[in-house]
Order: sequence, then C-alpha cells, then structure tokens
Amino acid sequence: MLGQIGVPGLILILVIALVVFGPSKLPEVGKAVGSSLREFKKATSDLTSTDSEDSKKIDQNQNQDKNA
Repeated sequence: MLGQIGVPGLILILVIALVVFGPSKLPEVGKAVGSSLREFKKATSDLTSTDSEDSKKIDQNQNQDKNA
C-alpha cells in the first residue's frame, strides 16, 4: 500500500494534515496513528502465527489418521 505512494504523495498528505489538524495537534495525531499501526501489525502477526499453529496440528492429526 505505502509502496505505491511516492514522495510527492507523502508531501501532499502532510500538507493536508497540517491544514486539517494544525501545527499544534500534528504530533498528537502522528503518535496516535503510529500506535494504531503498531497494534494492527501485532494483531495480524498474532493471527498469522495462530493460523500456522492450527494448520500444523491439523496436518499432524491427518498423518496420525493415515498411519492408524
């Protein structure tokens, strides 16, 4: 997603954010966005690891059923 946004796009986004939120609120907004992204990445990695563990258990159960 961010790979498709170039430098001019980032500058435009920053200018719009500056106009909308003002210079005093911009650090607070940046901090909130950063922490939200961090939580999202953590949740997706937890889901991915849980999914991987579940599929390993399913594979093991299927192998045990075939061998029995």
